[in-house]
Amino acid sequence: MTQRGFYGQNVRRFLHLEHEPPSLITRSLRNTEIAVTETRDDAPVRSLSGGMVLEDSYVVSLKLNDYPSCELWARSKCVTKADIRAGATYLYDMKIDPRFVIDKPFHSLHFYLPRSALDGITEQSRAPRVGDLPCQFGVGHDDPIIRHIGGALLPALRRPTETNRLFIDYSLFAFTVHVAQTYGGMQRRAEPARGGLAPWQTKRACERLDSDLGGKLPLQQIAAEFDLSVSHFSRAFRISTGLPPHRWLLRQRVEVAQQLMTVRELPLAEIAISAGFANQSHFTRVFTAVVGISPGVWRREKLGVAGGDA
Repeated sequence: MTQRGFYGQNVRRFLHLEHEPPSLITRSLRNTEIAVTETRDDAPVRSLSGGMVLEDSYVVSLKLNDYPSCELWARSKCVTKADIRAGATYLYDMKIDPRFVIDKPFHSLHFYLPRSALDGITEQSRAPRVGDLPCQFGVGHDDPIIRHIGGALLPALRRPTETNRLFIDYSLFAFTVHVAQTYGGMQRRAEPARGGLAPWQTKRACERLDSDLGGKLPLQQIAAEFDLSVSHFSRAFRISTGLPPHRWLLRQRVEVAQQLMTVRELPLAEIAISAGFANQSHFTRVFTAVVGISPGVWRREKLGVAGGDA
């Protein structure tokens, strides 16, 4: 089956990369694929970027380095040159076959956003569909939200085995909402304020998350069990528990690990896997960030154990 969308092998061919760049994909809206891809080439061979299948979709690109005098093409013709700025966000309409001349090192994050995802988010928000996004060649936007989401996703792109499904779903869902509101003008219709989940729903949702410490369950699947949209479920869960689903799960992993660490004979590497972490280094990094000290230090202080894993 031919892959569609600006991610994976399509991006490799488009940018003439030697290897397929890392991508993260979610299907939390109508099973539509929304993706983010990190691309980088420090020594490119001069060429015109490749073509893509024309489709009703957008690429929202966060530039991570400057790219001066970028020659931009649309519909097989050069249309302008522009200085691309690091930290700025650029929007591209894939219907016009956007391309550029590759003649300098580049480093970017590309978010692939099909029209069907925008339609899905407006449907969940009970808002009118948004029109075309303002895609102007060479015009960058100072968008701190995109920079924040991109910065949060970069470690996940580089260490995908340490990233749980809920975090990817939540981050790319938040990205889609932000683009629809900021660039598409989406406004939610006024509706009565909604509270959190019912107590039985909160209990059941926590049980579902707790049963999958590895975070493999898609957010859409959990929300569907309560006949709720991803948007409503995420908001209600946060109201009820004080944390979004992926952060609640991270806290549970740490608490399970702390319980296991009270068993002196269990090595930290085994505890890490049992608590849903990818490996011991992933466990150490997350535990230290959440608790403030490493697992080895916490264990020694808790049990008075001399030595041990740091």
